[in-house]
Amino acid sequence: MEYGTLQAKLEEVKKQEEELIFKSFSNEDAWHIGLFIIESAKKINKSVAVNIVKNRQTVFHYGMDGTSPDQDEWIKKKSNVVLRHHHSSYYMMLYNQLKDRSYFDFYSASPFEYAVHGGAFPIITEGSGVIGVITVSGLTQEEDHDLVVKAITGFLNKSSRQ
Repeated sequence: MEYGTLQAKLEEVKKQEEELIFKSFSNEDAWHIGLFIIESAKKINKSVAVNIVKNRQTVFHYGMDGTSPDQDEWIKKKSNVVLRHHHSSYYMMLYNQLKDRSYFDFYSASPFEYAVHGGAFPIITEGSGVIGVITVSGLTQEEDHDLVVKAITGFLNKSSRQ
């Protein structure tokens, strides 16, 4: 990706992180967002695994038919990036590409524990900051990221109308 394209993408993802803030986040909210992601994947005939962690507890997990245990490993590694840096895994991938550096070398991170690929997005609440992570695995990293962003955006828009 060219520098200008990387910069524009990074700014777009940073804006998403700044805007997609929950007033509160319950286990029931996780359920609705998880189901939205699954239904969205079905509409495009794709299989994904979805994981939602709140306060270090897995409150939603589902692997669609066609996924494998490998997706669970990707979920764990992408989630670790979010929980460590409080930015989406896609943001961290773009940020390090823009800096032209290895994430693993710069942060002394093990590729066995971390994956800087899109698909994990922080759950940010007003007054508390990052309390968890929503992660999707099974598509391209951009599609994984977009699926999570679309789900959060839809949920927040629906919540604000109620």
